[in-house]
Amino acid sequence: MVSLKSLTVAALVASSRPRDLAFNYDTDKVRGVNLGGWFVLEPWITPSIFQPWENDNSVVDEYTFTTALGKDSATQQLTQHWGSWIQDDDFKQIAQAGLNHVRIPIGYWALNPLPGEPYVQGQLPFLDSAIKSARNYGLKVMLDLHGAPGSQNGFDNSGRNGSIDWQSGDNVKNTLIAISNLAERYKNDLDVVTAIELINEPGNWGLDMNQLKEYYYNGWGNVRDTSRDTAVVIHDAFLNIDSYWNGFMNAASGVNNVILDTHIYQVFSQQEVARSPCAHVQNACSNGPNISSTDKWLVVGEWSAAQTDCAKWLNGKGKGARYDGTLPGKSEGYYGSCDGKYEGTVAALSDTDKTNLAYFVEAQLDAFEQHTGWIFWAWKTESAPEWNLRDLLAADLFPQPLTSRKFPSQCGTSQCLIPGN
Repeated sequence: MVSLKSLTVAALVASSRPRDLAFNYDTDKVRGVNLGGWFVLEPWITPSIFQPWENDNSVVDEYTFTTALGKDSATQQLTQHWGSWIQDDDFKQIAQAGLNHVRIPIGYWALNPLPGEPYVQGQLPFLDSAIKSARNYGLKVMLDLHGAPGSQNGFDNSGRNGSIDWQSGDNVKNTLIAISNLAERYKNDLDVVTAIELINEPGNWGLDMNQLKEYYYNGWGNVRDTSRDTAVVIHDAFLNIDSYWNGFMNAASGVNNVILDTHIYQVFSQQEVARSPCAHVQNACSNGPNISSTDKWLVVGEWSAAQTDCAKWLNGKGKGARYDGTLPGKSEGYYGSCDGKYEGTVAALSDTDKTNLAYFVEAQLDAFEQHTGWIFWAWKTESAPEWNLRDLLAADLFPQPLTSRKFPSQCGTSQCLIPGN
């Protein structure tokens, strides 16, 4: 483990000269997709797994799911899920769509299981197969530590919904061990594994940011100890990417091959879901200049076609939506009906929704390619059409080829191009 206190600038410069990565993040655009809901359960992505507890909110995430089932039954059910949710043909389809990256979320419990916890293991052989499939189809992989001990954000996507206790006890230490184990396992696959993300979506509202920055340096060092030709990804913790992160872990500070990950959604506040289709496009376009001025590689590592938060359980299992006023504590407005969006398919979306969505997608692509690139969330869902890239592609609502545009120059005009808006 590298200690932040021992990392002088001179030592950083000596140990972090620019490496030859298997993907050129300076000149080539990242165009990727997240394989969400695979190794870290999220009820809104695969509601069928949580169906037995439809009306029981004691089971809301992977931690409580494995607790309720017990080790044997949880292992059996999750092994079936790991083997079926994403398969070799998915990688083939992803490559055929012109994408070049997959971001694969994984929980610490797969890499450094802790005693007394209910989580089960067995994910890594499937991850090994994913690396092989990616290689066969010419895809690069960003491995993303999506869940950390104690939870880094309190969301179900960390493995455990509730309090934020990641910086308590030995949790950070155990996270660094998980990162080291991840880097060690794939140190011979650097032709495919081009990036490792140290932690997904740390919540600045519940963390000491100085400790987070120290973790980023130490995690960078742990990856460098094993995989010297791997980019290290840090998340922006939902803080301003220019004013807060510029100057941190950039080439001038002696740290190279760092990617800043930012997630841009427009559905997780009342203000956002209240936007008109044109306002969604305008906001998407406004992100371009902010992204382009960042002093290190920057990838929009999560975004979607969603203009509502209607997807079933998107805000947490058993919770409703801001859009139709059914989210507890967020009922101050009603912006529209969630019919056809809550549990549905891309094909079942209204023609108006399809049109608005297609314009919105292209505007985001234009904005996000003003720096290093983007990774859509997610490849597939069971019943959340605005988030299902596989089905959006099939419905011709996502550009093919990815550089083509049905609605060009949206970010170059002050006028709304969407018919009727």
